[in-house]
Amino acid sequence: MAYKISKWSLAPLYPGYESAELENAFDMIEEQVSSFEGVRGKLTPEISSEQFMQVMQVSEDMNRIANKLYSFAGLSFTANTQDQAAHSLQSRAQQFLAEIENRTLFFNLWWKELDETNAKRLMDASGDYRYYLEAMRLFKPHTLSEAEEKVVNLKNVTGVNSLTTLYDSITSLYVYKLKVKGKTQELTRGQLMRFAQGGDSKLRAAAYQELYRVYGEAGPILGQMYQTLARDWHNENISLRKFSDPLAARNLANDIPNEAVNALLETARKNAGVFQRYFKLKAKALGVKKLRRYDVYAPVAGSDKKYEYGKAADMVLDSFSAFDPKVGDLARRVFDESRVDSEVRKGKRDGAFCWSVVPEMTPYVLLNYQGNARDVATMAHELGHAIHSMLASHHSAFTFHSSLPLAETASTFGEMMFTDKLLAEETDEAVRRDILFKQVDDAYATIMRQSYFAMFEKQAHDMIQKNASVDELCAAYMENLKEQFGDSLELSDEFKWEWVSIPHIYHTPFYVYAYAFGQLLVFSLYQQYKIEGDSFKPRYLKILSAGGSEAPAKILEEAGINIRDPKFWQGGFDVLEKLVSELEKMPVGGKKKEK
Repeated sequence: MAYKISKWSLAPLYPGYESAELENAFDMIEEQVSSFEGVRGKLTPEISSEQFMQVMQVSEDMNRIANKLYSFAGLSFTANTQDQAAHSLQSRAQQFLAEIENRTLFFNLWWKELDETNAKRLMDASGDYRYYLEAMRLFKPHTLSEAEEKVVNLKNVTGVNSLTTLYDSITSLYVYKLKVKGKTQELTRGQLMRFAQGGDSKLRAAAYQELYRVYGEAGPILGQMYQTLARDWHNENISLRKFSDPLAARNLANDIPNEAVNALLETARKNAGVFQRYFKLKAKALGVKKLRRYDVYAPVAGSDKKYEYGKAADMVLDSFSAFDPKVGDLARRVFDESRVDSEVRKGKRDGAFCWSVVPEMTPYVLLNYQGNARDVATMAHELGHAIHSMLASHHSAFTFHSSLPLAETASTFGEMMFTDKLLAEETDEAVRRDILFKQVDDAYATIMRQSYFAMFEKQAHDMIQKNASVDELCAAYMENLKEQFGDSLELSDEFKWEWVSIPHIYHTPFYVYAYAFGQLLVFSLYQQYKIEGDSFKPRYLKILSAGGSEAPAKILEEAGINIRDPKFWQGGFDVLEKLVSELEKMPVGGKKKEK
């Protein structure tokens, strides 16, 4: 079957905004919640395991419908951030679900306060719900009273949730102007970045300058939005919930020990020189004395090879099927069931993501496909997320979705499988060389860039509590970049606005370290795969099939990985160092000096 660029179909969720099925979903949740509220008086330490499991089943049933409802609203909004009906539905869903969460909050609070003996008795009988229940109790020291928790839930709807929606709406409206071959084009951010990563040196610079001209003009306002979100994070998580620091709140949500994340970030800082060496090497490959920040993702071979969408899909599916036919079949389902929105269009959210709704439903994938090698790699990445979700579909709605750090495992592994296939099939040496350099470019983007984003977030949250201005945050971000790049490239002043253009630090504070976590983990796993071959596959698929049914550290411990040990993280950088050393030994001539 020849796949074509298309929009996704949300019909498997609901037929439309005005549909009876959608309205019925609101009514069904209302009925289920009313029934659930009736168990409040039955929640005693002596509750039987049978009755407890009935309560959990009703809770999961509510969660399934709520997930479908919220997903329909969220996916509709991302497909067109300027659609007023989608915006209204998302606001309605957020308000409704916050109120539902408040009405069912009593169960979570009772469970966290239950004595250890009875909690263990019920967890031992809870089957696939066990880890969900275990993880919930980890939050006991940071849980507020029922009245306070309700206030927090409601204020989030009209506070942080509204602010991040507003950020998306504003930034999705931005139009970028770029003169190409004498004609000024109006572009989306995704279209602009094609030139920022293209083979024309002048257009790369012009594209970045235009990107940060637009963000810079709105920078003071976007910066104030970020300050507000950071203060809200501090007010809730430090002042009220008594976490030790802003990052610790994210770590607990991920169920990752603080020392593991600190080891990751410190190891990244110590290894900044690996990428600095690489950027100096890349300058030679490009025929320039020194790289500019504009040139970080420049193709060294000047290849602008395009991949037709159907061909790209076949290549990705073939790479997955070569690893395991079942994995290929799962990825194919995403296309066959019209779960991919791959068009580039104004109003649509830029970037890419995979959205898992409920265990039994094929996930949705958003792409902005323009045909270059990176777009194909992104396709492989997001389909990897979908495969991860589908392999864990035998778990409950509470436990099928992996934690953030492990969520990048299948996606990054999928990208590496695709790259290996590309290298094996590509006969043009210039393109092959470009692919090798792109591997390190992508490793930089996923590991070092994201680690330094996380370091900036830590600093920014601290500075905002000391009343730092937006200009002071810009200055701090420039210092962050200078430490990251050292003397390996020239850094232009407009990059001081880069931080306000990063959606993750607005939407999900401290999400970004998950990318570095996932990439370094996959380096380790992929090395094992290369050494062990077929015998590695069952162990890897077991990691993915676990979903979120166990603590990440325990899932990885069974695979022989200790995430608390800085030596593990250093092992990932050792793989990179070896790759850079091999590139340094290669002849770097062959590309004309860039103008």
